[in-house]
Amino acid sequence: MNMKYVQSSHIDSVGYDSDTGLLVFEFKDGSVYEYLEVPEYVHQELLSADSIGRYAHQNIYNTYRSNKVR
Repeated sequence: MNMKYVQSSHIDSVGYDSDTGLLVFEFKDGSVYEYLEVPEYVHQELLSADSIGRYAHQNIYNTYRSNKVR
């Protein structure tokens, strides 16, 4: 999965697998979380949001199942 660096105070990079709906966040502190069954439109909205962190808080963190990878 290719990770894309983003402009955010807490998130370093974001990756997405459109085949599985797996969305991955790598945070500035080195932690990595994956979010399961995320629709493509959510990924697109995330990347185009004025604030990626705010969008993630409002639409992803408490909406989709997640696993801490690292």
